Amino acid sequence: MTTITLLHPGSMGAAVGAQAVAAGHRVLWVPEGRSQRTYERAEFAGLTSVPALGEALDVSSVAISVCPPAAAGDVAGKVNKHGFTGLYVEANAISPQRVQHMAADMAAHVLDGAITGPPPPGLRTTRLYLAGDPEAAEQVGKLFAGTAVEVRSAGETIGAASALKMAFATFQRPARTLAALAYALADAHQVTDLLLDEAARMPSEILSDPDYLPSVAARSWRWAPEMGEVAEALRAAELPTDLAEATAAVMRRWEPDKDRFDMPLAEALLHLKGPTGT
Repeated sequence: MTTITLLHPGSMGAAVGAQAVAAGHRVLWVPEGRSQRTYERAEFAGLTSVPALGEALDVSSVAISVCPPAAAGDVAGKVNKHGFTGLYVEANAISPQRVQHMAADMAAHVLDGAITGPPPPGLRTTRLYLAGDPEAAEQVGKLFAGTAVEVRSAGETIGAASALKMAFATFQRPARTLAALAYALADAHQVTDLLLDEAARMPSEILSDPDYLPSVAARSWRWAPEMGEVAEALRAAELPTDLAEATAAVMRRWEPDKDRFDMPLAEALLHLKGPTGT
């Protein structure tokens, strides 16, 4: 049995902690300053409360941080202040640069982590990607063996797991926000049923099949102005225009690639860095 300190057990953190408890491990948390809802969630997950962070860390060989991104640095700082030298799993949605700086500053052995999927257990698997020392990653993998948390390797470079999380969020978060804007605009003009019909005809491989992206670059010379028109329609409906305007700005990077439908994918992606790919 391994003793684990779980830092800031929100809905995802508590669910992950519950899987470690189910695997036979002792998972500690500190309720000081936390809400009644968090307390109830932790109790339901089978976590063991302790009065102080130092007390939890003193008996733990592993600490797992699953908290809001804005709190990640503060949480890591508090753990470091207590002189924790065990294995610290930084599993928050933060940039590769932040986790690299964190790893350099901490006395603990830091593993870069990224969680994707819904809280476990769910209809779909929860994946915990880990980057860093392979032996340390294997140790964490054993903690969740046979549970609803699937531990996967993202390589040995600290920041790789966080980069994966950022790349996925680059698509998923704006895509859902854009869907909300689309339906708000359709509702403003009473064409929601028609939008639903069009949505049902769309391909579902937008992220899973990147080979079509050069065709997006080839069309961007006319799609960028179209997004300007979208921004005007949103503005007239008193809806935010930021995402439409940002999309147009990105597409303008592809203007020199007009009608280059046979362009290699790698070149199309390189041109997002600027007109010359620099």
